Amino acid sequence: MEGARRRPARARQPGADRDERGTAPPGPGQPAVHGQRGGAPADAYLRRRAALLRTNAYEDDWFLQIETFDPHEPFFTYDDYRKLSGTAYDGPEPDWPDYVRVSEPQETVDHTRSLYSALLTMCDHSLGRVLAAMDEHDMWDDTMLIVGTDHGFLLGEHDWWGRNTPPYFQETIHLPLFVWDPRSRRRGERRTSLVQTIDLAPTLLDFFGQPAPPDAQGVSLAHTVAEDEPVREAGLFGIFGGHVNVTDGRWVYLRAPARPGNPPLAEYTLMPTLMRGRMPVEVLREAALAAPFGFTKGVSPLRVPGTAYTDPYAFGSMLFDLDADPGQRHPVVDDEQELRMATLMRDLMVASEAPAEQFARMGLPATGPLTSGHLLCREQAAQVETSRRRPLRAADFPGSRIGVTTPIATLLADPAAVSPLRAHLGDLVDGPLPDEVLELGLLDVADVAVGLIPTATLHRIADELAEL
Repeated sequence: MEGARRRPARARQPGADRDERGTAPPGPGQPAVHGQRGGAPADAYLRRRAALLRTNAYEDDWFLQIETFDPHEPFFTYDDYRKLSGTAYDGPEPDWPDYVRVSEPQETVDHTRSLYSALLTMCDHSLGRVLAAMDEHDMWDDTMLIVGTDHGFLLGEHDWWGRNTPPYFQETIHLPLFVWDPRSRRRGERRTSLVQTIDLAPTLLDFFGQPAPPDAQGVSLAHTVAEDEPVREAGLFGIFGGHVNVTDGRWVYLRAPARPGNPPLAEYTLMPTLMRGRMPVEVLREAALAAPFGFTKGVSPLRVPGTAYTDPYAFGSMLFDLDADPGQRHPVVDDEQELRMATLMRDLMVASEAPAEQFARMGLPATGPLTSGHLLCREQAAQVETSRRRPLRAADFPGSRIGVTTPIATLLADPAAVSPLRAHLGDLVDGPLPDEVLELGLLDVADVAVGLIPTATLHRIADELAEL
């Protein structure tokens, strides 16, 4: 992501209009494999953006955002990069892990990490094209450069693959961020201030001499970059329907719902669609117009029933001291710190106009002081411990004609099987289910959507199906 301000524009130099085959130095010991082989999509994209830099290097007041899909699944790259971090692995390529608990042997985990590392090296080499273009055209005196990302990825840490299902641990949410601001010219330094991605837009606007919108929650990082000036006491983060989280940079508080089942949960939207299509008619029948939020510019959004892929209650609430436990392996039960962090969370939720359902879901009052009765870490410690046990396996259940490993579509087509499903799962059976879920067994669903089907319920269903 880049913003540039050039006053006055300089005379155009020879080579400023090079095509997208513009050169970039290879990394240490690396051949320029992409130019030789046509390049991966992300690499070709970077070459085109480097060409745009060269084309506009001597223009004024421009902004270029460069967004690549990599590093992302599948973890594919060229052998030249794989050799740099490869392992002596001889097995199926684990280049697209499911977002489930780790059940693979350590050698598979190690190899998957090596594939990811190789992909990062490829991306680093491609980023070098951008840096080389800035070197080539002497752009560092008046061009801001920001390098960041949107989220991390669990590669076996906390015994999980991927993201979204487990709580947002540091590996998922603590993001790398590099900023070059030609106004302060700070380089090779670290900052301890807590910043968030919501600060990037105000930072760019400030660079161009423009004010941030009045409803923007982020702030310019100009003084943070220059002198490590703090911009916030704490930051709120999370995912829809999951834990609500807050950190002050040292303490991290991951708060689960106060009750099993994750109620109440509602979605507010001006675009009634899901990732793979429109919202089902059954959901839209329950839609209603809600009062506008401050950030909707006076427009009333639709309020529809919310759905989460997991029940985060199953993971419990956790508090971590990153100074003592940077790997977040040992949750702390500290009533004083939890009360402080829960208060910060509640205040940030109020500032963010969280709807009433969120306060009820989290068991927090929207107003007034918090007390020891609002704390959850001690109360939910058993859930935290249970969530860390090994995942269930097919061998844990009775063998039978149909059971918890039978595809859900097959179970729903069998009238005799539907009865125990409806008795124990209720609306989960009768609601619209995506095709990819219908292909799974109940055991698979329980593994992916933690807490959605409690272990005791799964065993009761298995026993009743075995009797059919």
